[in-house]
Order: sequence, then structure tokens, then C-alpha cells
Amino acid sequence: MSLFSFIKEAGEKLFGKAEAAQAGASPNVEELNRKAGEAIAAYIEQQNLGIQALDVKFDGASGKVTISGQAPTQDAAEKAVLCCGNVQNVASVDNLLTIAQPAEAAQFHDVVKGDTLSAISKKYYGDANKYNRIFEANRPMLSHPDKIYPGQKLRIPPA
Repeated sequence: MSLFSFIKEAGEKLFGKAEAAQAGASPNVEELNRKAGEAIAAYIEQQNLGIQALDVKFDGASGKVTISGQAPTQDAAEKAVLCCGNVQNVASVDNLLTIAQPAEAAQFHDVVKGDTLSAISKKYYGDANKYNRIFEANRPMLSHPDKIYPGQKLRIPPA
């Protein structure tokens, strides 16, 4: 139960040009927010995290996502939050997920220009060769260790 901040201009582009054009023409903000929440929920479900009773609400005016449901593990809950936050136009995520098997929470790292998983691993673990631990902790959202981008938030699991 906490609020996470994200960089609003970075992330997955789940809302295409059609939705942006529709937003300019449609006075129905509630409908657009509902569609955006559904798109984010579909993205989370694609990750196969096992979140039950998933509910995602999006407020376009503030860029805030509220996520609730039951996560099977701490890892799944943290990944679901990152799925929400690493979407373009999302500035914050209010995590209301309950966790069936709580564990020690991960740290989070905001990727900056020039970052690599090896450099991030060296910073948090003192060993650049443990980069694969960070990569695995962020799968399936990451498809390759070299495909990270500035503004992205990554999970850094406990050592």
C-alpha cells in the first residue's frame, strides 16, 4: 500500500494515435480513462503474473494509476506496479494490491542515460556480473538485457 512515482514521458506506448485523436474530440473523459485503465490491465495480464481480481483505474488529469487485486507473491505485485508505471502518460501508481506471500521488498532504480544492467548491478550488488539477477527480476517486461531506456524504473531484488 504505497504510492510510486514514475517519469510520465517514458514508457510503453499503450495508447496509440487513435486514442490521442479521440481524446481531443471526445468530451467523455471518464470513457477515455476507463479505456486507458483497461489497456493497462490487459498489459499486466499479458505478463502472466497471476494477479487475481485485478482492477486498474487511470486518471488522465493527474497521470495516476490505482491498482488493486490479490498478488500471489511480492515479486508479482512489484512487477504489476512496474507494468502500470512504465507506461507513457503515467506519473504515479497507487498500489493497493494484497500479497498472498509477502517477502522482503525490492529496491527500485530509475534508469538514466548511459545506464547498463552491469553498471546498475555494480551499484547495488558490488558485482557487475550479477546483472542477470536484475534482468530476471524484471522479466517478462524486459525482453533483452540491453533493452533498457532512460526513464524506465527497474526492480532490484534483495541481495
